[in-house]
Amino acid sequence: MKKSLLVLAMAAAFAPVLAHAEAGDWVVRVRAANINPDEDSKLGKTMNKVPSLTGTISPGAELSVDSNTIPEFDISYYFTKNIAAELILATGSKHDVSIKGSSNPLVPNQLLGSVDVLPPTLTVQWHFNPDQTFDPYVGAGINYSAFLDRNLNVRRGAAAPAKIKVDSDSWGYALQAGFDVNLKDGWLINADVKYITLDTDVKLKNPLNANRWTKIDSLDINPWVFGIGIGKKF
Repeated sequence: MKKSLLVLAMAAAFAPVLAHAEAGDWVVRVRAANINPDEDSKLGKTMNKVPSLTGTISPGAELSVDSNTIPEFDISYYFTKNIAAELILATGSKHDVSIKGSSNPLVPNQLLGSVDVLPPTLTVQWHFNPDQTFDPYVGAGINYSAFLDRNLNVRRGAAAPAKIKVDSDSWGYALQAGFDVNLKDGWLINADVKYITLDTDVKLKNPLNANRWTKIDSLDINPWVFGIGIGKKF
């Protein structure tokens, strides 16, 4: 009897500490998210196929997109205690775009400007241990990346700078893994990593071809997104 009372007392003591997810629950999370592009650029090869620009840039030149850390806000809904859908509503992320790997002084390595990207993402998650303090999960879904500020400029020796633009928004897929640490009163700590496919066309307003917009790169940005933050179940 004494042992049973002790077990019940311990259960009562620890019951309010954890807040487990159940079907119908909503979870709101706020994270600091580092967006780290894993870009693949063919600028030197593609740009030199434009007849009027042949020889103006090194074949090995590439476009480089820098990383940035932004606030990330998301809302999850639990269909069951194991299955949840998460809508990720990050704020716009500004990234510097540069030319790297150029050995031609007429079109040298340079900062072209910056672009703003708004990347809402929807994933479906499987939570492995929703009844435990430590609850890892994996997820997969879709991403839509909208470029809000897409105008760049490239210097060309003594000539006037030419205009460049990121020409298209992007649909892609998202893969996700992370974990929640369930705390008292519905609060939780969260860490999360996502891989998002993101590709876009880059075009140059060709001053040697009646200022027509000419494609100079198919840029795969494909960022890794590392996040850590807190959340609350409702």
